[in-house]
Amino acid sequence: MIIDTTEVQAINSFSRLESLKEVYGIIWVFIPIFTPVLGITIGVLVIVWLEREISAGIQQRIGPEYAGPLGILQALADGTKLLFKENLLPSRGDTRLFSIGPSIAVISILLSYLVIPFGYHLVLADLSIGVFLWIAISSIAPVGLLMSGYGSNNKYSFLGGLRAAAQSISYEIPLTLCVLSISLRVIR
Repeated sequence: MIIDTTEVQAINSFSRLESLKEVYGIIWVFIPIFTPVLGITIGVLVIVWLEREISAGIQQRIGPEYAGPLGILQALADGTKLLFKENLLPSRGDTRLFSIGPSIAVISILLSYLVIPFGYHLVLADLSIGVFLWIAISSIAPVGLLMSGYGSNNKYSFLGGLRAAAQSISYEIPLTLCVLSISLRVIR
């Protein structure tokens, strides 16, 4: 059997077309995830910029103007500065608690994204009690705040951790009651 060169080219182009369809399929899976993330990120950057501009206008000062045009990139400059700051550990405190506390707070917030549906067929964990799991996981964050304050072995840091945890809990109680009332109404 003799295979013509045009047939070989057709087979190669067909296999390239199939691989392109797979790549486009993967891209279209991630678009529902990245669209809200990108929108929220841009919204936060604009709100931070507006807050700094309005505060500068009220206080009669210049405000952010050096980071990018009109100071638009000031929030990114602040985030970069925060990433490269020196990590200081308390000399007389419990360094394990001081280091693990922020990790627990951040991990609990990131884990709460497991139950959020990003698309019709794109749910990381499809649970029938997803809302309750979301509330339970996000309620772990105040423990991390308390651990950080206690681990510093400083009474002012401990009071700050207590205040942050109390503030977080005071927001979670009404949120939980609202979610429970809606959930019980739907179950009925």
